[in-house]
Amino acid sequence: MLIRYKKSFEKIAMGLLSFMPTEKDLKQLLQTMKSYESDDTLQLFLWKVEEDFIGAIGVRKVDDTTVAIQHITVNPSHRHQGVGKQMVNALKGIYKDKTLVANEHTEGFLTHCDLA
Repeated sequence: MLIRYKKSFEKIAMGLLSFMPTEKDLKQLLQTMKSYESDDTLQLFLWKVEEDFIGAIGVRKVDDTTVAIQHITVNPSHRHQGVGKQMVNALKGIYKDKTLVANEHTEGFLTHCDLA
């Protein structure tokens, strides 16, 4: 299930986001976390299965009708099990009145999963 990010999940979120190629650099990762915490157009969600957080998906409100998926990442030990697709589908439920689009970093994954 998708859980809205809160500060107490910071280390978990940073660990999950660090699996993304664009977030390998610590300074970049810290800036990304700061942006999710301070920018009202950004929202980060964590994917929880039982007691474990195994994925993260972040979005940016583009305008009143569009939300862009900024980040999507799954713990490597849980990949190829449909977790990313489940996260996107859950996001569609949250933003059912909006169009979900990819950015340059998430487009490949969403296209691969027939979600773009």
